[in-house]
Amino acid sequence: MVIFFKRMLSHGSRKTNKERISLYKEEKRCFRRVELNAPVRYEIRGRADFGNTLTDNISEGGVAINSPVFIAPATPLKMEINILNRVLHPLGKVCWCQPLPHSSSNRLGVEFLEFEPLERGFLKDFVNMKLV
Repeated sequence: MVIFFKRMLSHGSRKTNKERISLYKEEKRCFRRVELNAPVRYEIRGRADFGNTLTDNISEGGVAINSPVFIAPATPLKMEINILNRVLHPLGKVCWCQPLPHSSSNRLGVEFLEFEPLERGFLKDFVNMKLV
């Protein structure tokens, strides 16, 4: 939420009759995230090669992972995420990819596009359990 705050200072102040506007950053995420180091196997759709890594954080709408290679935004990914000995199979797309400082790895943000309803429900319950 963006909040505008407008205040006129009194005549005794050094900054008389000037407006001050404070903007607070808006949270754009639709789903709350929890930190989680769970094993992930991912492959770029249409290619035979795959990668193994760990999640950094996860929500009902997406996941952040580390990757040894750069994967361009908008790249579709097939994923297998192991949470509490249950393997989830979402399809997603890379939203952003940033190099990690002092490393050859990259951090990826992946948005879930397709998810089996039961698997999404399991993930939602898991995240809510972690938030309590």
